Amino acid sequence: MTHRNMNEHDALEDFEAREISLDGASKVVHVAGTGPAVIVMTEMPGISPQVARFSRWVRDAGFTVYMPSLFGRDGAVPAAAEGMAIMQKACVSAEFRAFANKKGANKASPVTLWLRALARLAHAECGGPGVGAIGMCFTGNFALTMMLEPALLAPVLCQPSLPFDDPAGLEIAPEELAAVRSRLERDDLTALAYRFDGDHYCKAERFAAYAEALGDRFVARILPDSAANRTNLPPFFEQVVASPHSVVTTHLIDEAGQPTLAARDEILSFFRMRLQ
Repeated sequence: MTHRNMNEHDALEDFEAREISLDGASKVVHVAGTGPAVIVMTEMPGISPQVARFSRWVRDAGFTVYMPSLFGRDGAVPAAAEGMAIMQKACVSAEFRAFANKKGANKASPVTLWLRALARLAHAECGGPGVGAIGMCFTGNFALTMMLEPALLAPVLCQPSLPFDDPAGLEIAPEELAAVRSRLERDDLTALAYRFDGDHYCKAERFAAYAEALGDRFVARILPDSAANRTNLPPFFEQVVASPHSVVTTHLIDEAGQPTLAARDEILSFFRMRLQ
């Protein structure tokens, strides 16, 4: 993979930008690669150079990446003020349920219905036994809800951060959570999850709630804060996030022996095991 400057805009020129219409809604999805499909859902505030780098790692591991544009400017370096504006807009959007006290709490964000349809489409287009999905931060919970789609076989939750106002909230309706657990057990599947120990947005209470709800089907990895990259951070992560947070993107240290790089490799192996 070509080395790119993570502090420069990423033109995403090696992805095909497709406008995909599903369930009455259209979104741009950046697609690249060959092989079974993996849906990479961006963290806040959008498809940054670091998110695109992760998608290229997935592509180069032998998969077709589907990277939907859910918010923000695709390829942009996350600036502080712009990032805050994007996050505030997403928080009041009808597509997302960012707060537990919002009407309709204890339900998945509505956008997950569209993402489940994308998983069906990706499986039809790419074949193989099924589809993988990884959500990060604002989208971190979504990969689990997508298990309600039979094509989804390999869910990964990276620092799932919603709802913001309930550290133990799970962003999924109880009956849907029960259905997901039943499917994980019936099909002998697992959900991988990652967070930093000192993450301000994804705290220990959330992982404890997942573990209680899903039992040993929830496989948690908690990285020490010392494993996080702290240099040359984009302004949004330096000024707004202000804690170790993004395990396989912004706070990843791309050096052999680093825990974050080991997390990336484990995720790629997980996709290979389930999808190839």
